[in-house]
Amino acid sequence: MHLGAAMFFTDYSMSPGELAKALEERGFESLWAPEHSHIPLSRKSPFPSGGELPKKYYDAMDPFVTLTAAAAATTKLKVGTGICLVVQRDPIQTAKLVASIDQVSGGRFLFGVGNGWNSDEIENHGTAFKSRHKLARERIEAMKVIWTKSKAEYHGEFVNFDPMMTWPKPVQKPHPPILVGGAFPYAAKRALRYGDGWMPHRTRPDYANVRDLLPKYRQMAVEAGREPVPVTIWGATEDEDLLKRDRDAGVVRIVVSLDSAKADAILPQLDRWAKLLPKVA
Repeated sequence: MHLGAAMFFTDYSMSPGELAKALEERGFESLWAPEHSHIPLSRKSPFPSGGELPKKYYDAMDPFVTLTAAAAATTKLKVGTGICLVVQRDPIQTAKLVASIDQVSGGRFLFGVGNGWNSDEIENHGTAFKSRHKLARERIEAMKVIWTKSKAEYHGEFVNFDPMMTWPKPVQKPHPPILVGGAFPYAAKRALRYGDGWMPHRTRPDYANVRDLLPKYRQMAVEAGREPVPVTIWGATEDEDLLKRDRDAGVVRIVVSLDSAKADAILPQLDRWAKLLPKVA
């Protein structure tokens, strides 16, 4: 089982290059950066974790910029969006971003995607909140065509373009892994439909531990006629027994969520994880 770490990079956090080097030195597999283009002041949408929305959500840097800096500072560490809000991004430009970062990283990019919870933010980008799931699917399907075809075209309800040519193509073939973020059961269904992995948070209002739902998820895969895609769980804690149960359940990766803080606060946490990692890998 691999270990990843995520941070909202801000102007008051560790820099992405600094954190990436520290993670690679300690045996972490991956670094993840989330995305919020902005936070509307109307705040109609409640924060999924409850309570007030943390300041770092307002302050997050662009993930493709921070992850490029992280990739440039390392040689083995994988870098991933956790998650990219594809419903807020043009698919042709995003396909080029993904292919470009996969090229400059030497094939180390993981494309975590999600459909978003903040209706205000999404609608500011011209997307109808109720139809965002279909829009996301079409944009991901269109990007797959762009990455894999020399003359790409796509015709859907929301995404439509005639044959075109665009490079670079990704290093990873057929394209970087697409990890679909979100809760059980709907995001799991989307992951099985068009993803290469499912990436849920450990707890949500409907369940205390997503690992306990993995048997249902695997049965869902059987009913969908495909193999279960690998599972990455967010929300790791320094609990050796819990992590071993994740590993034994077939979870391929856990992700530690770090505060947007400086090295003096973060490095001691990474040192503790580095000692725990060999026991649960």
